[in-house]
This record gives sequence, C-alpha cells and structure tokens, in this order.
Amino acid sequence: MKAIDHRPNSQHQKQIDWPAVRRVLIVRLRSIGDTVLSTPSLIALKRFRPDAEIDILLEDWVAPLLNGFNAVDNVLTVDKSSSSRLQTAWQIRHRRYDVVFNLHGGTTGTFFTFVSGAKHRVGYAEYQYSFLYNHLLSSAADYWHEHVTHSAEQQLALLGFVGVPVQDRPKSRLAVTDEAMRSMEHKIDASGPFALFHPAAAFATKQWATENFARTAEYLYEKGIHTIAVAAKSESNVLERLQDESRIRITTSDDLSLPEITALASKAILFVGNDSGIAHIAAAVGTPAVVVFGSSNVNHWRPWTDAANELVYEKLPCQPCAGYICKEFGEPKCILSVEPESICEAIERVLTKVKKAGPGSPPL
Repeated sequence: MKAIDHRPNSQHQKQIDWPAVRRVLIVRLRSIGDTVLSTPSLIALKRFRPDAEIDILLEDWVAPLLNGFNAVDNVLTVDKSSSSRLQTAWQIRHRRYDVVFNLHGGTTGTFFTFVSGAKHRVGYAEYQYSFLYNHLLSSAADYWHEHVTHSAEQQLALLGFVGVPVQDRPKSRLAVTDEAMRSMEHKIDASGPFALFHPAAAFATKQWATENFARTAEYLYEKGIHTIAVAAKSESNVLERLQDESRIRITTSDDLSLPEITALASKAILFVGNDSGIAHIAAAVGTPAVVVFGSSNVNHWRPWTDAANELVYEKLPCQPCAGYICKEFGEPKCILSVEPESICEAIERVLTKVKKAGPGSPPL
C-alpha cells in the first residue's frame, strides 16, 4: 500500500530540500530491541541520501550493536550522567545537523533534538514539548492508513512523512563482524546444528517458565539440535536453573557482548525465547524464530524480519498490558498458560518452512 502523508492532520511547516541535506541525526535512546528496530529507518535514510552523513544517538551500553553496520556513519553515545548529557549535547550542536528525527519521543530525546539547532526537527504531535519540533506527524496510523502498526513502522512513518521513501518497509538488519565472530567462537563452542535460547526477560509477565525451556531443549535434542542459552550476568540464575531442570546438557553463557550474541545468533538454525531484545537480534540476522509472548503487544513487537517465525501466546482480554505486574489475575496468566507443546508445534512449523525454502533460498 502506498503511504500518503496526511497533511491536514499534521504540522509540516517547511519542506525539506533533501538534495541540500548534508547531515542527519536519528535519536533513538533506550534498549536493545529499540536499537535493532531503528535499523530499518537507517537503511531507508542511507539509500535515499547515500552521500549524506547519517548518524544515530544511542545509550552507550547498547551502541556496540551497530558495530560494522554500513547504513550509519557515526554512532554517538550518551550515558545517564548529567556530565555525559551536556557533553553529548555540545557534540550534537557542534556537528550542525540539517535534519534530526526523534524516534522515541522521551523528554531526553527531545532535549537533544532541540539543542541540535537543526533546521528540521521531526517527531510526533503526541510528544511532550512538541512545540520544540517543526515537523509533527499526527500518528503512524494516519501515515500508513492502518489501525495497527509495528514499532519499526512507527519510526519509518516519521521519515516518510518528510519525504524519505519508506513504502517497502525495510526489515531490521545487523552486521556480524569478523572480530565478534572470532571472539564469540573463542568463548563458546558453536559447532554443529544448535538452537539459541534466551530464557530471561525484563518482567515476570514476559518470562516463560524455565522448566518449559528445559522441556523444549530436550525436544530439540531428540531432533539432533543442541541448545545454547544466553543471558546477562544479572540473569545467570536463570541459566543455572535451566541446566538444573534439564535432563540433557545445555551450553550456557552470561558473558557474551552484544556483538558476540549477534554473531552467535547468525550461526543458529533456530531462535527460541521470550519477547526480548535478543529475539530482535536474531531476527536482524535472519535466524528463524519461535518467540513466546506474555503481556507484550504482539503487533507492535513481533520480529521485524522476512525469516520464518512463529509467535506463541495466550489470547486474553487484558493482553497486552504494561507488564509490570498482573492486575487482572494476580499472576501472569498470559505467559503461564503457554504450554511446551505449543512451542514444539511452532518449532515444527518453522523448521518445515525453512526446509521448504531449501538451501541457499531466503527464509520465508
């Protein structure tokens, strides 16, 4: 469907003279998944203006995800300290951007967008302090003429609103660097067919039971597929419990960097895990996936990929929700109701799609 800019519902004060644009900044603070889902916008911008500098501002801890990514020229970083924010603000101002997009809308992002001094500052009309922007889109639903939109589509809509071609809706993509592959292989044995598991999550409402992951690993083992599970250092107890619950050996790691996890995901024949940033990493390197959803919005956070994938979740009237606690049942019935059998059936469907695609064929 061709996207149409709803000018009557949007504030679009100045047309952007794109051939004259030399520098563009994308502001995308927050998490792993947010960063991965900004890559379609970076891809669209770079192919539209290959001679312009396309930069992105990320939180420092997540910035290594874009190592080697060829659709961005410079990755600017910031941490949560006041001194870092002031230094970053000075750096942004000094670079004299022509266009700045704030893809998230938080007040910190708005601060950096405004202090850039860019002639064109693009955001959504719903943003707090929206008066600091001079290009405001009413909503992604208005832009795409669709009631339900994905996070990646919401970001792409801001670009399309000011003239960047985005109608093909590029998929997420990450680079796998040789350095990351070597360092990953030095830390972990990734030989033979294996599935990558991520059994941790930010909230209990998004974390499938560890014993269910153990049953799934056992199922894959019977099919000749080994399991490698990853998590952060702070989540190492989940990995320990996974191994304790399982009747087979599971390789686990809690010390891989984000580029190393990206490299590992690129070698996996399958990803199985909760809705999380690691699921988006797997999607961005084309790994077939089965993702378990609990409280999250499936339409908003599903893998943004052409690779074969299945989403498994319990349809409840209260789903999706914010996810901090379960206000409806006292415990997260949405994620607790998902049975291992449902995941194994989804795995079968995904592997069948991959097999039908054949060697050398793009994932379905």
